[in-house]
Amino acid sequence: MINVGVVGMGFMGVTHIKAYAKIEGARLAAICDAVRLPLDGDLSNVPGNLNDTNPVKLDMTRVKAFARLEDLLADPGIDLIDLCVPTRAHLPLALAALKAGKHVVCEKPLARTSALGRQIAQEAARSKGLFMPAMCIRFWPEWAWVKQAIDDGTYGKVLAARFRRVSEPPAWGRETYFKGEISGGALLDLHIHDTDFVQYCFGRPLSVSSHGFPIHSGAIDYVVTQYEVAGGAVVFAEGGWIMSDGFGFNMSYSVHFENATAEFDSGRGADALRLYERGEAPRTIHCEGVDGYVGELSYLVDAIRTGRPLKKCTALDGLSSVEICEAEERSIQEKRPVQLGPLTL
Repeated sequence: MINVGVVGMGFMGVTHIKAYAKIEGARLAAICDAVRLPLDGDLSNVPGNLNDTNPVKLDMTRVKAFARLEDLLADPGIDLIDLCVPTRAHLPLALAALKAGKHVVCEKPLARTSALGRQIAQEAARSKGLFMPAMCIRFWPEWAWVKQAIDDGTYGKVLAARFRRVSEPPAWGRETYFKGEISGGALLDLHIHDTDFVQYCFGRPLSVSSHGFPIHSGAIDYVVTQYEVAGGAVVFAEGGWIMSDGFGFNMSYSVHFENATAEFDSGRGADALRLYERGEAPRTIHCEGVDGYVGELSYLVDAIRTGRPLKKCTALDGLSSVEICEAEERSIQEKRPVQLGPLTL
């Protein structure tokens, strides 16, 4: 059994707590928050990040509560530290947990800047514990499906791909999100998922050409980027907090293969993923599996239990995604394409 300590009792902390309840071999053993620690275990007033309205009420006879990270890290019974804290806290908390010999999962982005993220990746490389950035889209069933189709060449090579992730401004945590100097704006909070998925499918881009602007945070809150990728496909992504109140959230993609088009739109519900294959009638693809949060945390728990190294999502992947986003920001500011060299520690 892998004993988990979740740090940060906001909406992502609750989302991860709900995910661990669905993972065999994982047990929520501790919670930690310096400001809003629920000593009675009642988190029913904190929404998660999915449309799951079931309230979280922890049995505090089975879950330890810590106000100080140092005390949580000193507990030898805790195997995995799950960091669901604001971006500005990722570096000090991740370094402390890794130096304590714990396994660590850290919410995205890895850090506010690639220079800070590189410090985490360097510590992760020499730590005895595993470290994984929480890039949940890599584990979302419909996104894993298209990644497999790309890798296998199921429908021929990719000619073009478009990814989109847009929402109204976040209603929660505006004291953090709307301070771009510490949050990175929608570029690092929202769009980074698609930047990361582009590199996951097509490799680290050779260059980026971006357009965008700030609107809420002072950092980049809307971006459209074209990625130059080694395979020659035309790949671009749009993301931002630009939608008017009431829109909610939408994520989608269109991948155009030589012999088919795969189109996903979260707004279509059960028909979210449609396949238009040459010579065949259009059809809905129903992907089996758990949501991306359960998927990513299950993957890490299994790696800890079996002693296998992480391959599907690594600290270097998290660092690279921040570097690419920084190149996108520079492209917007300088109004020109920006080249990307190889990733180095």
